[in-house]
Amino acid sequence: MGKSNNETYHQQSIQQNTQKLRNLLNEMPKFCKDFFRGIEPSTSARTRVGYAYDLRTFFRFLVSENSGLDVDIIPDIKLEHLEHLEPVDIEEYMEYLKLYYYNGKKYTNDERGLHRKMASLRSFYMYYQKRKIIKNNPVEVIDMPKIHEHEIIRLDNDEVDELLALVEHGGKDLKGIKKTYYEKNKLRNIAIFTLFLGTGIRVSECVGLNIEDVDFKENRIRIIRKGGKEEYVYFGDEVAEALGNYIEISRCIVKPKEGHEHALFYSIQKRRITVQAVENLVKEYASQITTFKHITPHKLRSTYGTALYHQTGDIYLVADVLGHNDVNTTKKHYAAINDDKKRSAASAVTLRKSQ
Repeated sequence: MGKSNNETYHQQSIQQNTQKLRNLLNEMPKFCKDFFRGIEPSTSARTRVGYAYDLRTFFRFLVSENSGLDVDIIPDIKLEHLEHLEPVDIEEYMEYLKLYYYNGKKYTNDERGLHRKMASLRSFYMYYQKRKIIKNNPVEVIDMPKIHEHEIIRLDNDEVDELLALVEHGGKDLKGIKKTYYEKNKLRNIAIFTLFLGTGIRVSECVGLNIEDVDFKENRIRIIRKGGKEEYVYFGDEVAEALGNYIEISRCIVKPKEGHEHALFYSIQKRRITVQAVENLVKEYASQITTFKHITPHKLRSTYGTALYHQTGDIYLVADVLGHNDVNTTKKHYAAINDDKKRSAASAVTLRKSQ
């Protein structure tokens, strides 16, 4: 393998999020810069942007809904204002998050959105409390919103077969420009779907791949995990064949735009394919296979993780391959005992020996 330039894509993402954070901070109270500087060593740029959006929503609430704050614009909010808030103010904020309007637009939050925004606010307050900058922390006495676990959505084996067959042969009834577009992108699309279902990589890891990151000698790809960690993910013969066909037949005839020469997967505009484009691609094909399952690239990752666990029974292997830092995350999603195993437990233990 040649030297990979995958860092370029990764660094571009960091730079974009860093600039986005700076723009957001310009709208917020000056003391917020201390918080984001303090959490930088332990968070990614993308995570910090998420915190900023959540905290901006809180500040908007304070200005628009909390008459006791006596400020008209967000930059005028001071730390002493936050310290004087009471638990009832935080409870009102939680109620506000369920349905609110800003600049004429309607916003809602489900239980996961509520939980994330409250977690951001709790971290924010804890930062200043631990440093003894504030004493009163009204968030610490508020119970976090509950998140009800939903059954993980994944494709069944027959649905995987049907999906891959559709990607490979589904263009036979198409006509005109749709058929031309299908044929031009068929090998790329087969490679993308096969890669998701055969390795379980994340969509961001997929679009960040460079041609130099594919190693056919060792049957592996080099990816950059969340947080910037470099890892190798190994693939089987089906993935190798799909990637090889795409690279040797389709990719080699693309004349990429300047700055996109190293990308593995190209869009129709001859640029590195985007996360949104891949998400739309998965939605387009998966919706023809199942109408009641909302299939995304992450659900294809879940499909792979489930298949790997059923084949090996090794939850630690699944965690390692999927890049989970905590095996408990993997256990929660993939180690549920299915009904067949539960039924087998009924006759597994004999209470009395045969007389």
